[in-house]
Amino acid sequence: MAEQGNERANVRVTDARALRALAHPARIEIVEHLTVSGSTVTATEMAGLVGLSPSATSYHLRELAKYGLVEQAPNEGDGRERRWRSTGGSLWIDSDSDLPETVAAERALIDLYMNRDQQRVREWLDRQHSDATEWRDSSAMMGQQLLVTAAELARLNEQVRALMEPYRVRERQDDPPAGARQVVVQYTAFPKA
Repeated sequence: MAEQGNERANVRVTDARALRALAHPARIEIVEHLTVSGSTVTATEMAGLVGLSPSATSYHLRELAKYGLVEQAPNEGDGRERRWRSTGGSLWIDSDSDLPETVAAERALIDLYMNRDQQRVREWLDRQHSDATEWRDSSAMMGQQLLVTAAELARLNEQVRALMEPYRVRERQDDPPAGARQVVVQYTAFPKA
């Protein structure tokens, strides 16, 4: 499922079984953490991040590995603890089928992501007034309506992706600039009905 060639390859989730395997809040958080950070973790370390027991987290990691979404990392030290890592540098939901079960699985997964993202926005709105002015002023929620062709929209999406690439956590976490914080950027572009 990962495009071969380098550790930063895209992982494309395309079939109904893989889509269903990912469609769980803890699994999304696991895959996101590993993909965003590029780190390796044990089930115990990840359990603290997703709020589950180490055994439940280990189960989720094994299930994600079945579909190529995570993999065992090379052992460090004495090798008694199994470490896990992402299989790529980014995750793409890209079903390649019009089969009803695949469409339904993709929709369920996207709904889960959208609900999680909406919750993140609500949490920011609840806490923004207690954050530093510079962060309130630099944050944005915007909506534009454009008049473009499909080719122009594809080009715009690539330009936005390229614009964000140098700022990805994975690229900057080893030597971040002073005052840097992790920021969520949500971007959607689709034709209006």
